[in-house]
Amino acid sequence: MPIDFRNTNSLWASVAVETLARLGLKTAILCPGSRSTPLTFAFAAHSHIEALAVLDERSAAFFALGCAKHQHLPVALVCTSGTAGANFYPAVIEAYESEVPLLIFTADRPPELRDCAAGQTIDQQKLYGGFVQYYSELAVPVAEAGMLAYLRQALVNGWRQAVSGLRGPVHFNCPFRDPLPPLPDDSTRSLSTTFSAKTFFAHVVPPAVSTPDSALPIRTWEQTQNGLIIAGPVTPQHPEAYCQAVSTLSQRLGWPVLAEGLSPLRNYRPMNPALLSTYDIILRRSDRAASLVPDQVIQLGPLPISKVLRQWLQVHQPSRWIVGSLRNLDPLHGPAQILTTDVFALARQLKALESPNADSEKTDSEKADYVQRWLAYEKVERQRLMAELWAEEALLESKVVWLLSQHLPLETPLFVANSMPVRDVEYFWLPGDRRVRPVFSRGANGIDGTLSTAMGVAHLNAPTVLLTGDLAFLHDTNGLLNVSQLSGHLSVVVINNGGGGIFEMLPISQFYDVCEGTSEKIFEKYFLTPQNVVLSSLCEAYGVTYCQVTTAAELEEKISVLPASGVRVLEVICDRQQSVAQRKRLLNAG
Repeated sequence: MPIDFRNTNSLWASVAVETLARLGLKTAILCPGSRSTPLTFAFAAHSHIEALAVLDERSAAFFALGCAKHQHLPVALVCTSGTAGANFYPAVIEAYESEVPLLIFTADRPPELRDCAAGQTIDQQKLYGGFVQYYSELAVPVAEAGMLAYLRQALVNGWRQAVSGLRGPVHFNCPFRDPLPPLPDDSTRSLSTTFSAKTFFAHVVPPAVSTPDSALPIRTWEQTQNGLIIAGPVTPQHPEAYCQAVSTLSQRLGWPVLAEGLSPLRNYRPMNPALLSTYDIILRRSDRAASLVPDQVIQLGPLPISKVLRQWLQVHQPSRWIVGSLRNLDPLHGPAQILTTDVFALARQLKALESPNADSEKTDSEKADYVQRWLAYEKVERQRLMAELWAEEALLESKVVWLLSQHLPLETPLFVANSMPVRDVEYFWLPGDRRVRPVFSRGANGIDGTLSTAMGVAHLNAPTVLLTGDLAFLHDTNGLLNVSQLSGHLSVVVINNGGGGIFEMLPISQFYDVCEGTSEKIFEKYFLTPQNVVLSSLCEAYGVTYCQVTTAAELEEKISVLPASGVRVLEVICDRQQSVAQRKRLLNAG
């Protein structure tokens, strides 16, 4: 892109954007505003960066989060001064907690216009506190070669902070003096005659990101009789390679794999012969749980959502080796060690080793017995779930998930909302070979930004599906403003159970107190918070295709073939009480 020498702000912003383009930036989400004008012009003018305009800053930030999850690269997010940047905060927190790289540019007034009642000005210094990997207050733009070199280096460093080690959001606060539009003046004339873009940007390249192959206790693992691999939620850039690496680890060590519903492992089932999905049900029976206690555990990423699994580990405290992040991923505070490596490096080292030594061979039969015990229980529970869900005529929440696992097109990206959908995926997602790609926001585990994040995932991606509850969908209806920006397709499967169904699974549901002076139940009014929005009318207002799905056959038909573009909402009205009763029966019958 030619550098813009029309004025100092134009020069500064165009150098910044060109630096980011050379580092690998593909997408920028721009929110309307005045103070951010130089950045908006520079991003919009760059031929190699897709610049999308999103009205609502909160929705824009979650849309950027979804794009970054899909691209596995930083996405730029730009807003004007004042409270605009504060609306980014929920998505910034999620990005930090789930290690998703974002580059946040909050435009600001220059120092002399702060703390003096200038309009649209707040204290934006370290606005996001500890929820960013790096913060920088950039200098006020200056048309001087040394200052442009400083700007270039600040952005290179910020990019490196976003993608290296602990990935996450980076915040640049960007003060600009007037004039904000690209009005030509003489401020850059002398520099324009000597500036060489070829020389200036010659060394700006994407940083090499390497994962250390740290020393591993492989011989200890080989000699472990009862070893277990626990694979938590993960969205690898190359899911098939990830599943192959886990398979190598499992087969080389002879350990079974407990695969969270949000792991791609369940969707590449043939690659992992010792894969288990019904562990939550298996471990609810004390006799089975006692017979399956492991000596060593390799934990890939965060622990699965299953509370039963976590309590079992808490009670028995096996040695755990945590792989996948430099952060503390041990909410159990047990005997755990962090390995500064990833599952691909583990597989490489295992392949490079010689055959197991004589001592480890002695444990082969014991290992096989341990694996077979797990697999026998898995077979029983999987057959029982299949039979009961097949026979269930009502389109309940568990059956919706079960049908999605069997009928989505191959390699469909599936964004799973928090609250009950992630739990039902954990309980009822059937392992198979459809190579569905689950995506999620389990960093802060909130329902905010669900629709916008899913739209970001769907943008420039294969036709995508969002599985969400009614409250999570309604919490982010401003995301429907982004329909015109979406290049791709999103089908939104809304499970409408008349409120926050997850609270029916919690102890508070047993309290039937009523509000003083009324007949309203506290639980109903303040926890379930049922809404009365007519989704068909809401969709009509935004020009979104709507369909109410009432039978299993209809749902199969709607999800088996997905449109190529646009957004459609498939509303599944579920009886909440009936769904809760069935879920409890299915989970506790084992």
